Amino acid sequence: MMSAFIHEWLNLLVRWVHVIAAIMWIGDSFLFMWLDSHLTAPSRPREGAVVGELWMTHSGGFYEVVKRKSLAQGEMPDTLYWFKWESYTTWISGFLLLIIVFHLNGASLLIDPGVYPLTGWQAIAISLGLLPVAYGVYELLWKTPLAKNNRVFAAVGFVLITGLAYVLTHLFSARGAFLQVGATLGTIMAANVFFRIIPAQRYMLAMTREGKPVDTTLGLRAKGRSIQNHYLTLPVLFTMISNHFPSTYGGSKPWLVLGLLFVVGAGLKYVMNFRVNTPPLVWAGTGLAMVGVVVLTRPPPDPALEQFAGKPPVKFEQVASVMQTRCATCHAARPSTPMFAAPPQGVVLDTPDAIRAHADRVFVRAVATKTMPLGNLTGMTEDERALVGAWFAQGGEVPSDAKMPDFAAPPVAAAPAEAPTAGANQADIPESSRNYFASVCSTCHGPNGAGDGMVAAALDPKPRNFGDKTWQKSTTDEAIKKIIVEGGASVGKSLVMPPNPSLADDAETLNGLVKLIRAFGA
Repeated sequence: MMSAFIHEWLNLLVRWVHVIAAIMWIGDSFLFMWLDSHLTAPSRPREGAVVGELWMTHSGGFYEVVKRKSLAQGEMPDTLYWFKWESYTTWISGFLLLIIVFHLNGASLLIDPGVYPLTGWQAIAISLGLLPVAYGVYELLWKTPLAKNNRVFAAVGFVLITGLAYVLTHLFSARGAFLQVGATLGTIMAANVFFRIIPAQRYMLAMTREGKPVDTTLGLRAKGRSIQNHYLTLPVLFTMISNHFPSTYGGSKPWLVLGLLFVVGAGLKYVMNFRVNTPPLVWAGTGLAMVGVVVLTRPPPDPALEQFAGKPPVKFEQVASVMQTRCATCHAARPSTPMFAAPPQGVVLDTPDAIRAHADRVFVRAVATKTMPLGNLTGMTEDERALVGAWFAQGGEVPSDAKMPDFAAPPVAAAPAEAPTAGANQADIPESSRNYFASVCSTCHGPNGAGDGMVAAALDPKPRNFGDKTWQKSTTDEAIKKIIVEGGASVGKSLVMPPNPSLADDAETLNGLVKLIRAFGA
């Protein structure tokens, strides 16, 4: 479990640096745009290419700011402060975070087999390859007449961003697509600073030092890039926190929601810059975009009654089985999955009381928006979601004496039909073992143990193919039991194979699983 511990600390430290750097970068952008919008004509004659001045007070002092569009040779200061490392650090830490969170573990959080059957390496290749391609397209736009008209450039950019969101939400999980759009635009913003804004300023200073006339058009073009970066700050900031708001990416048109949220973010930034001077069209467009987001993300009217009315009565034991099989691997007091050392967001679903307390949240995430389980890594079926939905619609009752099942029995009536067929004539394999394999193990290993479960495409390394006779000969029954109960890490194998500690005290089911696995290789 040490590698899971290291992974979590890497996630925390890199995320911390990323947030700090982003705050500094966005803060700088806000400050300088505010300065530019509040500059006034010089109050007295000043030397040099002064275009405006500004007085401010803060922390008991007074500051005088003077802006020059260029410097004369005799005006070169001893110390000139550059604002660049904030953007570089934001991008570097964000890139590392993209790898740590979305590319490790076989890109499992990027992939949703129900959206598109990508392999881990395919998802990573698309994710990384998109960053330079997007910046290349952006650079091409700057070589067109669009560069002379910010409004038209913004309109074309909105169409391209929304189109990108559409494509990515049809390739990746919606949650992963939102983060990927943010990473792509963040790359464009950082590249603007690194390749265009800073070099332009350096070139202008070089001409000053050489006593040559300064080409101020370089500064104007750099300013154009900086303005575009500025209006992307709030939309990109949203993508950074979007994973905490599943209603935004859990609807039927997440790509359109993201596109409208970009309009809202850019519109709010415009209002912050110009306040009472904001044109009515900007106010109206921002407001209508926000209304569109609300409409697209609202739940259907009383979905529990409409969608699940007339369903057969559902017992809590059935729902508890679904929770234990599909949810409690992460949402338990001590998660069995190596992805989490503690239950995400503190939500625990491994006791009847906890399920009762979080029933409405479970309904929204697992049934209404289908944003849980993450990337559907545990293979929650549509029948299981319908079962939970019907239980919630029927009042979500949890009996006072309710208990969690001792093992993950099939949660819906259809599950036995998906039970493994290998060794079906072997009467000495307990039904509990067959049910456990069908409900838990087949998600990764497939219904017949061939390593082709519904989430196998997202895993790296791939699940074991129990039909491999070479592997069957190379391992012992005791080794198989150890891996089942203690997980892959216990024998130096992949952390992707989680432990099943509940089987440690269920010898009948455990021994039956070993027999079933052996039968797959017969």
